[in-house]
Amino acid sequence: MDEGRHPATTRRRFLTGAGRLIGGLGAVQLVAIRPGGATPDSMAAAIRRVVGAADVRDGKVSIEAPPLVENGNSVSITVAVDSPMTPADHVRGIFIFNEKNPQSNVANFRFGPRAGRAGVSTRIRLADTQKVVAIAELSDGSFWSASVDLIVTVAACVEGT
Repeated sequence: MDEGRHPATTRRRFLTGAGRLIGGLGAVQLVAIRPGGATPDSMAAAIRRVVGAADVRDGKVSIEAPPLVENGNSVSITVAVDSPMTPADHVRGIFIFNEKNPQSNVANFRFGPRAGRAGVSTRIRLADTQKVVAIAELSDGSFWSASVDLIVTVAACVEGT
């Protein structure tokens, strides 16, 4: 057998076999698609894991998000905290939670006094119409929160995607 043709023959056999394998798997369901299993109780448990036994008070936190979301795959959200961001009084962290995604704790952000601004803008995925909660941890150990109810017309975050 010619040395120059051997790699091409092997490649051809591999690609033919891979094509047959992929074609054969077309009839088999590879991923089970189910809605997210999170609940308001799992969101409350995720919040407790972050704040421990501390009280979470309303105020100092604001959330900007569209009240009606056309596509849950990319939802713009901005969280801001009223803080002077000084060494004695600053935000240590911002945590975002939701009640119906597969994972209730969506995002965590850490800050120091030199961050300059206590706020974040990001995009999240939402599985369904649900409540989104933002909690801020301040340097004095207190926790403050805000929440918004968002209506989602096209859901995202189904398990297996």
